[in-house]
Amino acid sequence: MLTRLDLREFDGVLGEMLPRPESVAEGIRETVRSIIAEVRQGGDEALLTLGQKFDGVSPERLVVESDEMSKALDRVSIEVRGALRASAHAIRDYHEGQRRAERMHESDGLVVQSISRPVRRAGCYVPGGRATYPSTLLMTAVPARVAGVEEVVVCVPPGPDGCIPIVTLAAAAVAGIDAIHPIGGAQAIAALAYGTESVAPVDVIVGPGNVYVAVAKQEVACSVGIPVGFTGPSEVIVVADVSAPAELVAIDVITQAEHGPGGLAWLVTWDEGFADQVEAAIGDAVAGSPRSSDIEATLEVSGYCVLVNSPGEALAVVEEIAPEHLQLMCEDAGELALKVRNVGAVFCGVWSPASLGDYMAGPSHVLPTAGTARFAGALTVSDFTKDVHIVSADRVALERVGPHIVTLAEVEGLAAHAESVRMRLNRG
Repeated sequence: MLTRLDLREFDGVLGEMLPRPESVAEGIRETVRSIIAEVRQGGDEALLTLGQKFDGVSPERLVVESDEMSKALDRVSIEVRGALRASAHAIRDYHEGQRRAERMHESDGLVVQSISRPVRRAGCYVPGGRATYPSTLLMTAVPARVAGVEEVVVCVPPGPDGCIPIVTLAAAAVAGIDAIHPIGGAQAIAALAYGTESVAPVDVIVGPGNVYVAVAKQEVACSVGIPVGFTGPSEVIVVADVSAPAELVAIDVITQAEHGPGGLAWLVTWDEGFADQVEAAIGDAVAGSPRSSDIEATLEVSGYCVLVNSPGEALAVVEEIAPEHLQLMCEDAGELALKVRNVGAVFCGVWSPASLGDYMAGPSHVLPTAGTARFAGALTVSDFTKDVHIVSADRVALERVGPHIVTLAEVEGLAAHAESVRMRLNRG
């Protein structure tokens, strides 16, 4: 079920042997651009038309208010309500530690005060269609609230009945969402970025989605804040050895593949016999899964078993791929984790599955995919804030640094810059 790559005798350039995520086809990008243009021109009417076209349904209303969210929270089971609140508490508790205090820098009369300011409106995209993701709503909206964002709205694809799933509405109530829009796909990103009659434009858009959603965020980035990571189809690399039960390794290889095609599910090991055991266990697990078709679609295209000589070589594979999730189910997992640079999140040991991070660990499960973990990380409070610097100086300070300012401004040919300082220095 996994395509096997044996790198034990390979001594060339590693990147040449490893399959890479395909670049976004120009046809997809053109389709996304067309959708964005249609929404900008047609507003709500375009959203309804596109919803019918891509989701097979047009919702009766494009805005769900907070009272419906509260009613949904009352309607879900006690167990679901408790789980949503427990997850929100863990996320909030973790992200509270990311809030930055005001900083003051003083140097001989020159004072720079740095203040973190939240954006006014944030839009969270929550995927739908193949599954329901109340956890993603919490993982995006709660950090926004911790950051101090005044207004948080959500876009989520409607179900076949044109409505948002009740558990997602319940999660919205727990997170304190201001409004939910039953809109999915690239059209939702366009609406959040540029606004329509029913959707007010936001300052930042966050949240994962399929390739069309991810590309749409790239396309609107000139108009709205977009975290730098490409948050597309889900990925996992499990590095494992015989110290881990094969059936646990197998289930963790296929966990992220449940999200459907376009992702990545790899096993990396230095024990060929153990690899055989895990692959057999994967076959059993997939056969008994209610989402077997989605898992099989992912594994067929991007499911790999990579054989290497050592843990060090395994980490070299990880660094090259830069996966969204890395699971270390091997001896010395904690030590190996400290050596990893290119990864969204690392889970160490048999008691720390990636599912822990998906729901209850605290950090946002919105993580970089498609190799963007080389330069991007998890969604954090900082994605909803910006630093504002307040600069003040007295005469002594300007007299001290002024000559350097004049020199640099003149070198750059900016006469007015130099003169604005020179005039001050020449005043009595």
